[in-house]
Amino acid sequence: MFSSRIRAALLVVAALVAQPAFATNLHRSPTSGLTSTHKLSKSRHKARRARGQQAIEPERVTQIQQALIREHYLTGEANGKWDATTVAAMQKYQADHGWQTKLMPDSRALMTLGLGPDYSTAINAKGSTFAPAPANSNAPSSKTSGFVEASGVNQ
Repeated sequence: MFSSRIRAALLVVAALVAQPAFATNLHRSPTSGLTSTHKLSKSRHKARRARGQQAIEPERVTQIQQALIREHYLTGEANGKWDATTVAAMQKYQADHGWQTKLMPDSRALMTLGLGPDYSTAINAKGSTFAPAPANSNAPSSKTSGFVEASGVNQ
């Protein structure tokens, strides 16, 4: 009796397991008339905000063009338009100095062209010379023994 119950249970389990194995898969084509009901709400479609500098102001372009003309990388008059000739001149200037040539001017290129930051209007600029710090140290030699003196490094 015990073995007949086990046999009956095994038969039921086998029938349940075998049923999905013999079932046919029903495949519907995309043209079966079913449409997707999933729609994104408008709150998800926010316009992406552009990051970084998108354009160069015409006054700044004029300054860059004047500096490139002064360095003989550009000919003609500065017109304030970031056109193909200005881009080519800037890329040539950057390449000649061993810097990466990008579409936007490299900060090192602007600084060597004399167009770096202007600190004359800073809060602490009145009466300042912005000279580099003196290279020699005021520390007694007994405190600095064992250290190598670096030349040209501001301390």
